[in-house]
Amino acid sequence: MHDSSFLPRIDRYLLRELIGAFFASTVVLVLVSTSGLVTDILGKIVRGKLPAALLFSQLGLRSLELLPVLLPLALFIGVLLAYGRLYRDSEMAVLASAGLGTKRLARPLLMLAIPVAVAVGMTSLWLAPAALRTSKAMVDAANKSLLVAGLEPGRFVQIPGRDSIVYMAEMDPDGSRFRRMFVQTERDGRIDVVTARSGELYQESEGDERYLSLSQGFRVEGELGKDAFRIMRFERNDIRVPDSEPTDGGRSEERNTTPELFRSNEPIARAEFHWRIGTPLATAILALLALPLSRTQPRAARYGRILLALVSYIVYLNLLSLGRAWLADGSLPGWLGLWWVHGPALGAALWMLWRDERLPRPRSAA
Repeated sequence: MHDSSFLPRIDRYLLRELIGAFFASTVVLVLVSTSGLVTDILGKIVRGKLPAALLFSQLGLRSLELLPVLLPLALFIGVLLAYGRLYRDSEMAVLASAGLGTKRLARPLLMLAIPVAVAVGMTSLWLAPAALRTSKAMVDAANKSLLVAGLEPGRFVQIPGRDSIVYMAEMDPDGSRFRRMFVQTERDGRIDVVTARSGELYQESEGDERYLSLSQGFRVEGELGKDAFRIMRFERNDIRVPDSEPTDGGRSEERNTTPELFRSNEPIARAEFHWRIGTPLATAILALLALPLSRTQPRAARYGRILLALVSYIVYLNLLSLGRAWLADGSLPGWLGLWWVHGPALGAALWMLWRDERLPRPRSAA
């Protein structure tokens, strides 16, 4: 008879191993994904499509969009690493000799997988769309300010993405209007100098193009090294600045709330809805699938079956992505959703668990 405190102690040990491997996998995946995200955001800042002041806020908001994909993969890899080490070090053989089978090993796994699946569901169904809406609202508000173009009062500044030098004497605190501006542009051997008494930044009602509206000024243009220059006086003159970034907030259906997607009959909305509700289910399926795939022989290669497991994950994820695309273009009916992918994956995980749970029968004596 086993000690009553033996099983809880085993649960705590296995859970600690799983949490450690899951945390390490999450940190590595987040660092890799965040580095690419930082590069993308910095590129937009350099091109003048995003204000530098929004760097950290955009990084935090857009990172939430990655969690529904990163957390299931981190849990999958964490289970493979944790239980795979126990198999290689013969600790699983010791647990099996004590009567702890595959079902018993699944209990601490579910203690970790269920909270992770709930977190993925909350992020996918609520937090990620809200973060995308907030991100787009912040960028749209910043694009209405001169500060997004890198302009500062009292300094000569080059407009990012344009061959122009700009100077303005005064600017409103919100960056919407300015006074006494000087603009010099050189291109293909020609020079263009514009001065204005006042002006403002405005954005087209349709589209993402932005312009500096100059009022009551002069414009001088001509070729460098020649005396032929043309001088014009104007009441208003518009100068285009770098376009705002139209894709910071993701596609429109990604920003819609989940109830809006559920009520919509559009194929692209149905595809997004099935993708969102499928991420927590995929988290649980991957966790169950990782348990039998982590089984290795003692003293086997450290990452022997991880390659097979990663191939299984890639096939599962690619089928989900293909199903999402087919739903969006109407190739699959909306009622089918992505269940044709989740169902076989869950069946395969349960079958592998059932096969590992069966013990070989002893051979009868001759």
